[in-house]
Amino acid sequence: MIDEVRSILSKIGEDPSRNGLTNTPKRVDRALRFLTSGYQADVDEVLNNALFSVDYSEMVIVKDIDFYSLCEHHLLPFFGKCHVAYIPSTKVIGLSKIPRLVDVFSRRLQVQERLTNQIADTIREKISPLGVAVVMEATHLCMSMRGVEKQNSFAVTSAMQGAFRTSARTRMEFLELIKLRSAVPGVREGYPANLACVVDD
Repeated sequence: MIDEVRSILSKIGEDPSRNGLTNTPKRVDRALRFLTSGYQADVDEVLNNALFSVDYSEMVIVKDIDFYSLCEHHLLPFFGKCHVAYIPSTKVIGLSKIPRLVDVFSRRLQVQERLTNQIADTIREKISPLGVAVVMEATHLCMSMRGVEKQNSFAVTSAMQGAFRTSARTRMEFLELIKLRSAVPGVREGYPANLACVVDD
């Protein structure tokens, strides 16, 4: 894609041959290939048999996972924190594999809502837990750099499945443990299990 990047530089009014831009097409090529490396990743290979049979049925949480992704609408970054929880039935996932799973799906062209569901769906498919929950909070540069230009806004999305969907108590325990309760207005008994909101500071 080096030639294409060089062409884009010309079309926005730059000189691709000037000193500061000579190697930019190569750098952009490498950067985009890394940022979209999730397309080449194999989930089973990433998990690498790190699925273990256990006699444990309490909530497992991995929170504050940093993630970086590209908005598929403008190819601008969005980034933030991902919080993952599940209640095992017969198997657990090695803890270090969950952030890697987040990377697999975030390193693609994405929308936050789909990204959230892909992580939850994969955990459900791989270990059949009693429930799985994923909450993502992110800053979108397509909102803060362009368009509405709201620099202090962030988006919160969630996917709640199994016990997290059917039990308000389980859902609230999870949100309390990740300290997002105050950032998610309206989460209470009877509130829809699938949440998508934008919070403006």
